[in-house]
Amino acid sequence: MNAFRKTLIAGCIVTASFAPMAHAEKFFGSSSVSILHSDQYQGFGGEEYEATYFTFENATVHNWGGTFFFIDRDQGQGSAEGADNVYGEFAPTLSGSWLTGSELSFGPVKDVFLAGQYEFGGGTQVNNYMGGFGLAWNVPGFIYLNTAFYYVDNEQISDDLQMTVTWGYPFEVGPARFLIDGYIDWSTAEDDHASEFQFTPQVKLDVSNFWGEPGVLYAGVEYQYWNNKFGVGDDNVLDTQSSVSALVKFHF
Repeated sequence: MNAFRKTLIAGCIVTASFAPMAHAEKFFGSSSVSILHSDQYQGFGGEEYEATYFTFENATVHNWGGTFFFIDRDQGQGSAEGADNVYGEFAPTLSGSWLTGSELSFGPVKDVFLAGQYEFGGGTQVNNYMGGFGLAWNVPGFIYLNTAFYYVDNEQISDDLQMTVTWGYPFEVGPARFLIDGYIDWSTAEDDHASEFQFTPQVKLDVSNFWGEPGVLYAGVEYQYWNNKFGVGDDNVLDTQSSVSALVKFHF
């Protein structure tokens, strides 16, 4: 294990150990399960395939930072039957304002944070380690808007840099409540892989709001645009993915 991985893991352990010792407050915590289905996922050879994704997510927000974890299992169907995979990510953050005891807000930036991420599984069974920093933005209408910048210690390809943007934006149309959330990932090209770009928003209707239980059951769609999927950079091997998935999500 190289020095970057050791440092990142040690930092996460120290953070997890120290945070409960300080005055910690939990502002938010939620878990959910989702089902997504599409016949427009892009496979090797430029062939589209059909699959269903089952995803578990957990997110927490504390005065010291937050955590985000998800794990999903995709089950291929039709020509992709039997090509099932499990993939997950764990992403903790540490608030700079909490760490220093001083407000680090300025202009539209409400906080600066340290960020880490661990990626595991997938079709090639990766174990990637990411470390960097981010900015939490105070933008009217958004419940959150974050940008993060990482150095990525990739296990199977050359290390690269990545920028991630995440957001959540609720709105209402008459009695109907909606939520648009999602992420953008962009990574640099290196000597053995191309630059990747993913744009993945979800547009969801709060179905359970109609019977007085807002924020429990959502239904909607996910769109994913993935240029140079897996960094292949050759449309004859793996074309750009542009897929629309049906989505149901249950929070508990």
